[in-house]
Amino acid sequence: MSLREVGIISGIGETAYSRNSGKSVLALQLEAALLAIRDAGLSPRDIDGVLPYGSAVVAEDFITNFGIADLRFSATTPLGGASCVAGIQAALAAIKAGICKHVLLPLGRNGASGTRIAARVQEMPQFHLVGEFEMPIGALAPVQYYAPMARRHMEMYGTTSRQFGEIASSTRGNAILHGNAIMTKPMTIEDHQASRMISDPFRLLDCSLESDGAAAIVVSSADYARDLRSRPVHVMGVAEGHPDSPSAITQRPDLTTLGLAKAAPKAFRMAGVTPADIDVAEIYDCFTYIVLCQLEDAGFCKKGEGGPFVESGAIRLGGKLPVNTHGGLLSQAHMAGMNHVVELVRQLRGEAGATQVADAELGVVTGYGDMGDGAIAVMRRG
Repeated sequence: MSLREVGIISGIGETAYSRNSGKSVLALQLEAALLAIRDAGLSPRDIDGVLPYGSAVVAEDFITNFGIADLRFSATTPLGGASCVAGIQAALAAIKAGICKHVLLPLGRNGASGTRIAARVQEMPQFHLVGEFEMPIGALAPVQYYAPMARRHMEMYGTTSRQFGEIASSTRGNAILHGNAIMTKPMTIEDHQASRMISDPFRLLDCSLESDGAAAIVVSSADYARDLRSRPVHVMGVAEGHPDSPSAITQRPDLTTLGLAKAAPKAFRMAGVTPADIDVAEIYDCFTYIVLCQLEDAGFCKKGEGGPFVESGAIRLGGKLPVNTHGGLLSQAHMAGMNHVVELVRQLRGEAGATQVADAELGVVTGYGDMGDGAIAVMRRG
């Protein structure tokens, strides 16, 4: 069953991003959700499906606060940072099955002012999978789990820390132009190189932010494309993929290939396009290396060539493939990737302001989570 052209992203919304919102996670999600629903020209009562993120907010919160009389579908996609894009696939499947017409995907978090990442990881059930090998030697945070992947890539392919710095620097430049971003101080590659080491080879400026805020989208049946307030963005292809066993990263035969390598060919095949056709990409960036690895696994360059690809300037505005035009998790805010989806929709609507990619018609958004889960959606402007 193909999900091509089954649905559209009909509405988007996001709050201001900060380090201390002063609001609850539920309040943030409701704010972003209402903005997305209004952007689609819908009423909250038009929503008949919802995919809440995490455990802090559940479907009943939206039933109660929005007065939804007949919520027909709810689900979660527990793939960490791949959840948002995987959620688009789940929403489209519900629409294809005739269950729903308008599915809300909200995400909000108080990552800066609330519980810190190391404590949150201990509460996440999927991270028990690294308990046997990584945790006994003191690996308690994602930066420590993913650092061996980056180091292995460096040893195999000659990838350098300065190439990681190119990703961090270009992303920061986009955040400065965007407006709604936490990090707005200019950053050079030398600044990146001078930042302190966190977990070799990751320096401070290789790492994503902790932030407060929320973002949301509405996925609607393509039948409503002509009736909605904003320009629709059509989902051409979507897929999720999971890494090979074992789940413990350091025990895998191949540390440098993610679940995205399985998902990307399916999504491009469904969309009927190739990576060479893509005008703009929003690539999940919990760490700089993860961007580089996904560029390879999605087919934008060959395995091992990610370093030279980014070093060439390809991912900067005006380059071959502008990446993370909003500043991403590295410099805009860490919204577990929902801000990446919102930004791609803005790009394809032609509403991205100072970071708009000229004549952007086709775009890609990816997600990465946990031990290497991957998700990807290919979209086109309406």
